[in-house]
Amino acid sequence: MYVTLTEPVDSKKSRIYLDQEFAFILYRQEMISYHISEGAEISEEQYRKILEETILRRAKLRCLNLLKTMDRTETQLRQKLKQGEYPEEIIERAIEYVKGYRYVDDERYARQYVHCFCEKKSRYQIIQELMRRGIERETIEQALEENPDIDETEQIQKWMEKRKFDPENADVRERQRFYGFLMRRGFSAESIRKALRNAEK
Repeated sequence: MYVTLTEPVDSKKSRIYLDQEFAFILYRQEMISYHISEGAEISEEQYRKILEETILRRAKLRCLNLLKTMDRTETQLRQKLKQGEYPEEIIERAIEYVKGYRYVDDERYARQYVHCFCEKKSRYQIIQELMRRGIERETIEQALEENPDIDETEQIQKWMEKRKFDPENADVRERQRFYGFLMRRGFSAESIRKALRNAEK
C-alpha cells in the first residue's frame, strides 16, 4: 500500500491516507520513525505494527486518561475516541481493554448515578439522562429497582417549598403553572396529584 496523502491536523500531527483512504493520525516524530511520506510504500507488516505499537497504545492511554478525571459510559468513551479520529478497529479494542479491567462498567455507572440523583431528579429524568449517555433501558431499570429511595412525592414537596407554592391558597392559574413545571421535570401525573393531596391535608 502507498501513502497517498499526509494532511496536517496541526503543527504536531497529520492525517495519513493509504491508497486514497484515511488510515490514522501520526505525530511528526512518528512519521519520521516509520518513514511515512507521500508516495512512500508501506508493507502490511509495517501497517499492522503502526496500529499495534502506536495507535492502539495511544487509544488505550486516551481511555485511561478520560476515566481518570471522571467515570464514563462505554458510549461516552467511544464518542471521545471517534472525535480523536481513531480507526473503528482500534476503538473497539481499546474499549474491550478497559472493560476487561472493569475500568468502564455501564451497570456500575447506572447504579452510582441513581444513588447520587435519586433525591434530586424524577425517575423519568434519570432514565432519559442515562439513555442519552448510551446505557440500555434494561440496565437502567435494574439500577432503579436496586435503589428504593426515589420518592417523587417527597421531591415534589421540596419543590413546593423551594418555589413557595401553597396548594391550599393557589388559584387555578398558579396550580396549572406549577403542575406544568413538574411535568416538564419528568414527574408523573399520579405523583403530582398525590403530593398535592398530601400538602392540602
